[in-house]
Amino acid sequence: MEKKFVTYNYHAHTTRCQHAFGTEREYIEAAIDMGIEKFGFSDHIPCPFTDGYVSGIRMLMEEAEGYVSCIRALAEEYRKQIHIFVGFEAEYIPEFYEKQMKLVRELGCDYLIMGQHFWTNEKVGPYAGEATKDAGRLHAYVDSVIEGMKTGSYSYLAHPDLINYQGEEVAYQREMERLCLAMKELKIPLEINVLGMETGRNYPDERFWKLAGKIGNDVVFGLDAHKEDAIRDVKSYEKCVTLAEKSGLHLLQELALKRP
Repeated sequence: MEKKFVTYNYHAHTTRCQHAFGTEREYIEAAIDMGIEKFGFSDHIPCPFTDGYVSGIRMLMEEAEGYVSCIRALAEEYRKQIHIFVGFEAEYIPEFYEKQMKLVRELGCDYLIMGQHFWTNEKVGPYAGEATKDAGRLHAYVDSVIEGMKTGSYSYLAHPDLINYQGEEVAYQREMERLCLAMKELKIPLEINVLGMETGRNYPDERFWKLAGKIGNDVVFGLDAHKEDAIRDVKSYEKCVTLAEKSGLHLLQELALKRP
């Protein structure tokens, strides 16, 4: 695998999610400087809560139109230098799915990626990255990912190893094998998350990627940029490349985006 920086990245956020920093323009100009040819913004999708709850980790429903309009305007401005796309990173949560799909289709978004941070909703929890020895949570996470991917709405699975299971290894191997086999059958690529590598999170998890390499899943890199510096983070990217090589992973040189 040739060690150069990404030529495409479809995982980047904006300040609308309330935990990212910098402007969209700064991200785009950093991407151009780094030789990225295709760059997608995939901020956290808004949720149509009906009880007055206001999320602290995503934009409001009414902000979505301005988000897409902003990215479209910048895509036109920079069209001779880089290809810019707009979408969302979305959990598959059945109670919100239809309203969210209606929103993204009306806005004409280019793609969705699945980041299954929750499989109920953020008010109920649990957060998938919360350490647990509960094999039931692991099973529920895999079930929700597979069910969501069967809709055909998502271009790839972000940080599939987000689930922070610390229980019996046999359960982890069984459930992650089930996930990897299902994604291979559905032709869904899996993302090695560069942000997770940079911040020392529980992902990327070598156990998972060794299994994905054995099963033969397609793989992409995702910067998961929440700040401009992430788009210049060659050191963490190279660590991800080393992991991919060690695990025998099949890295996609191009990614075909799916319209939601």
